[in-house]
Amino acid sequence: MNLPNKLTVFRLILSPLYFIVFFLPVWTGRWEMVSAFVLLVIFLGIEASDVLDGHIARSRNLVTDIGKVLDPFADVFSRMTYFICFSAVGLMPVWIFVILIYRELAITFLRMYMIKKGFVMAASIWGKIKAVFYAFSGIIGLATIFTERLSPSSGALPTLRNISLVIFLIAAFASVASFLTYVRTVVILERSGGTSKV
Repeated sequence: MNLPNKLTVFRLILSPLYFIVFFLPVWTGRWEMVSAFVLLVIFLGIEASDVLDGHIARSRNLVTDIGKVLDPFADVFSRMTYFICFSAVGLMPVWIFVILIYRELAITFLRMYMIKKGFVMAASIWGKIKAVFYAFSGIIGLATIFTERLSPSSGALPTLRNISLVIFLIAAFASVASFLTYVRTVVILERSGGTSKV
C-alpha cells in the first residue's frame, strides 16, 4: 500500500474517533473542553489527509485503482460522520441530513452501475460545489460545537447557528443539483448506447 492510500486509510480510522470524541461529553456529562480541542485536532487530521493524499498521488504518479475508489469513499465516510454528529445534537436539521445521505447512497449506486458499463463519471461543477460546501459545513458546524462547549453563554452562538443552517442548506441544494447532473449523464449515455465516456 502506497503513501496516499495509507493517508486515506488514516482518514477512515479518524472518522469513528471523531464520532466517539464528539459524544464523549454527552455520554459522560463531562470532558466538554477536552472533547472540543481533541475534535479540532481530529478534524484537522482528516482534512489534511484529504488534501495530502490526492496531492501526493498526483505529484508522484502514485494514482492506483484502489485509491480512485477508496479516496471518494473516505471523503463521504468522514463528511457523513460530521453530519451524523451535527444532526444528533440538533445543529443540522434531520431532513437535511436525510437528503445528504440519500444523495450519497444514490450516487454510489450510479457510479457502480456506470463502472460496470465501462464508464467513469467525472465530477460535475455541482459536484465540486457540493464538496466545497460539505467541507464548509464541517468547519462551521465544528466551530459552533467548539463555541458551545467552551462558552455556552456566548452571544456568538445564535449567529453561528444561523450561518451553519445557511451553509447546510446550500450543501443540500448543491448535493441535489449534482445528483441530477449525474442522472442526466446516465440518461444521455444510455440513449447514445454508451458510445462516449464522461
